[in-house]
Amino acid sequence: MLIWASHGKKYRNKFIFPYNLLWRVLGGATVPHRRPGACCQYHGELYIATQYEKGKDVISGTAPHIELNYGIVPNVMLHLIAPYDFNKPDGASTQHGYGDTEIGVKYRFINDEDTHFMVGAFPLVELPTGDSDKPLGAGHTLYFIPLWFQKSWGPWQSYGGGGFWRNPGSGNKDYWFFGWHVQRDISKTLVLGVELFSQTKTTEDGKNQTGFTLGAIMNLTDDHHLLFSSGRDIQGENRFSAYLAYQYTFGSHKEE
Repeated sequence: MLIWASHGKKYRNKFIFPYNLLWRVLGGATVPHRRPGACCQYHGELYIATQYEKGKDVISGTAPHIELNYGIVPNVMLHLIAPYDFNKPDGASTQHGYGDTEIGVKYRFINDEDTHFMVGAFPLVELPTGDSDKPLGAGHTLYFIPLWFQKSWGPWQSYGGGGFWRNPGSGNKDYWFFGWHVQRDISKTLVLGVELFSQTKTTEDGKNQTGFTLGAIMNLTDDHHLLFSSGRDIQGENRFSAYLAYQYTFGSHKEE
């Protein structure tokens, strides 16, 4: 989902997939992490995931990437993504290696238990640890400053928001990213969701991007989960994206 959406590598057109922005943003067993809902204290989430993206003239992704989220205090969660990337331009050989490292902090500052409404911030930093010549990284440090909102009612949950990406480098442009996600608990073991996203162009000669993602979460047990999503652009150069992850949750499962 949105959350599933964009990531900051220059060869990725964020969306789903920036390791599933929205799915990840708001995060939790029901969705990875860009929601305002922060993990409770001493609660952890480990993802072993792979991401695939087919663009106009390049195929890229992760095989795999590791994601770790951990609640250090109530309403505050630390975040890390360590990716092993691949990049295959048309007519060229596949390049692979360690990519750019993503770190962040999710802070939930509104949590109304009566109305089930939450608001949080989830700033991210993309560290240029990948080889930008291959290209397996952006070659510059990127920053994302977003604000996320979440509302739950019955078996439904909706969340989204957006923010500003600082995207330095020759020919690059700073840009805005927005997305919204809706999901429904079909049963205790199955969650289905849909996500829409849009972002302004990331390079001087680039295009604005609008797209969608469909996804599902299977809760195998209280601590073991499978996540899948796929989608494509309506406007832009991303022809197809897909995401598959195993999630293990550990530690405390109760709000402090």
